[in-house]
Amino acid sequence: MTEVAHPAATHHLPIFITAPGDTDVLMVGTAVFLLLATLMVGILFFRLHTLPERIAHRGHKLQFEIVAVLGLISLFTHQHIFWIAGLLLALIDLPDFSGSLGRIAGSVEKIAGIEPGEGAAKVPDDMFAAPKEHEEAAEAPPETVADVKRGDGAAQAPKRPELVPAGTRS
Repeated sequence: MTEVAHPAATHHLPIFITAPGDTDVLMVGTAVFLLLATLMVGILFFRLHTLPERIAHRGHKLQFEIVAVLGLISLFTHQHIFWIAGLLLALIDLPDFSGSLGRIAGSVEKIAGIEPGEGAAKVPDDMFAAPKEHEEAAEAPPETVADVKRGDGAAQAPKRPELVPAGTRS
């Protein structure tokens, strides 16, 4: 069956007009373009959104986890101030005090006569909790105040003043 154009129609039809029953190439092309454009914009959004986290990770920053949490909060709450705070925190170098404090702790242990690194081994995890039944109390260090004899040059510890109730003062 041959299709004859209507006599009122123009003799030249644009390429985007298809015959009835044929595939609309323009619509398929537009749909594919829209799908790819949406995917690319989403990828660009997430790459831009994780920018502070990538900056902090690349710089091996101490505050990396805080920056990551700020990024997640801004993603879920749509509050851009969290993203800006994360970006600023990722760009700032916080000083690392752990190295200096570790050296100080090692020096203090050396002065106290303890091998560096062994000072924390004798401290219980929760030093304010009472010892459990199956655990023994921590041993006292070998040299205590009671072991120091009088006359060996050590000064006697000053006596603590006794506390008197407020109503019994004269």
